[in-house]
Amino acid sequence: MTPETWGALDLSALSLTALIAAAFVAGWVDAVVGGGGLIQLPALLIGLPSNTPPAVILGTNKISCGTATSSLTYALRIPLDWWTVLPLVIASALGSALGASLARLLPKDAFTPIVLAALIGVGLYVWRRPQLGMVSVRKHAGRRHYGLTALIGLVVGAYDGFLGPGTGSFFVILLVAVLGYGFLQASATAKIANLVTNLSAIVVFGLSGSVLWVLGLMMGTANLIGGYLGARTAISRGNSFVRKVFLIVLSGLIIKLGYDVVVQFKR
Repeated sequence: MTPETWGALDLSALSLTALIAAAFVAGWVDAVVGGGGLIQLPALLIGLPSNTPPAVILGTNKISCGTATSSLTYALRIPLDWWTVLPLVIASALGSALGASLARLLPKDAFTPIVLAALIGVGLYVWRRPQLGMVSVRKHAGRRHYGLTALIGLVVGAYDGFLGPGTGSFFVILLVAVLGYGFLQASATAKIANLVTNLSAIVVFGLSGSVLWVLGLMMGTANLIGGYLGARTAISRGNSFVRKVFLIVLSGLIIKLGYDVVVQFKR
């Protein structure tokens, strides 16, 4: 294993500090509503040397300890439907491993416009329905509920392993819109699923040598602190607060991916 793999990169103190600060903010945002990758992944793209392989950036980004601490915080304070969590996390793990495996083989340019269109649709859907996600009322029962839960896990997990930004937001909106959960319970459930997709992707990226471990663990520690504080904020403020943060994060994702699409078509 090379020194570069362990994170022995020529980073200035300012760049390292900025990356750690970005990880803290990303942890807070991700714990509240998901979408921390909107902050952390672009920070890595800017802060790391331009010749850093994309797979290494994606792999390092997956060491998000904040997901673990926010998952534990939610699990201890929010009653969860564990029979729904189980198929969600199993399917998410399988999807994430598949997505991470494909990340080294397939071009991502074709996916950005599709994800952008999906985010715009989701944003309009939530914005036009102020009462959406204010209470938890299951829309489906029995096998249909669990089948849709597994499908959500598989699709979003694959996206997380392949690309990543906005994974938590996709989990949240699908749990709210498709299954009928409130925003707070959806965020709590999404955190556990997102933790599993991260761990699954880390295994794949780690085995291929595509993780900067030292840098990733330093950022992960800051991410952990941000995640803990974010989860406590969300629990104390409730569904309405989570919905507002969700729309703000979604707007940021749309702007970021919109810019990527414009740059892509100018090439």
